[in-house]
Amino acid sequence: MNTASDERYSPEARTAQEWRRIAGMRDEDVSLAEGALWIAASEYPGLAIDDYLACLHDMAAKLRGRLRADIATADKLMALNRYLFDELGFSGNSDDFYDPRNSFLNEVIERRVGIPITLGVVYIEIGRRIGLGLHGVSFPGHFLVKCALRDGIVVLDPYSRGVSLDADELQQRLRAAGSPGDVDGAILAHLLGAASNKEVLGRMLRNLKGIYVERADWLRALSASERVIALLPDDAGEEYRDRAGIYLKLECIRAALGDFNTYLRQCPGAADAETVTAQIAELAPRVARLN
Repeated sequence: MNTASDERYSPEARTAQEWRRIAGMRDEDVSLAEGALWIAASEYPGLAIDDYLACLHDMAAKLRGRLRADIATADKLMALNRYLFDELGFSGNSDDFYDPRNSFLNEVIERRVGIPITLGVVYIEIGRRIGLGLHGVSFPGHFLVKCALRDGIVVLDPYSRGVSLDADELQQRLRAAGSPGDVDGAILAHLLGAASNKEVLGRMLRNLKGIYVERADWLRALSASERVIALLPDDAGEEYRDRAGIYLKLECIRAALGDFNTYLRQCPGAADAETVTAQIAELAPRVARLN
């Protein structure tokens, strides 16, 4: 892919064009690192995507050159942890977790701090380059990574220096995220399912959207929401509702009404359907007066 500047496009237009390209790709062809960097490019116009991809490649190449060809997967994971967290100094930003920079992969690579999902992307991308079969896990409350071993899987937390989590610790994480009690093995296995590449990128954008909403930065929140809808159109029901709320904050009443209607069409049995229906009834006359 050529990410060199194109005189026909402003940086913002090029970023939008590239996002449409990624949204239209088959999931297995999507690069997590590239997608995450194009998310960052919306905040950093003209971002040198290829330079950061090369940085990840060089990190992985340096580690790969140290490993024996016959190294076991568990030993390779330990080597990855030592390299990323001890040698390179990547760590979770517990001091300022909601700093938007923690969600931008270029900043995470530069500053070596991030949140679970961006550290997870670094972990996955470097791990895959050294031959590890790593996958993201959209676990409730906290993004995790898993790896297949000969006798099962190991679940890892890149935010906590790649520590492995057993079933009891995962149950504790679920309770901290609001589960009223332990879940059975089948539900836990479902929650540990591999997230698709687009689902990981969508979760990154939803995290960003949440930060921007908290800061009442409605234009940036709108941009994040629009990119989620473009990326995951078949799983965007609740996103239309959220975007409608953002449109209301921006006083875009007609757009909000359209999104509320789309939400109810896609999620007719939603728990908040009655509330949304009432909002539609309140907005429709106001929109009619605009015509």
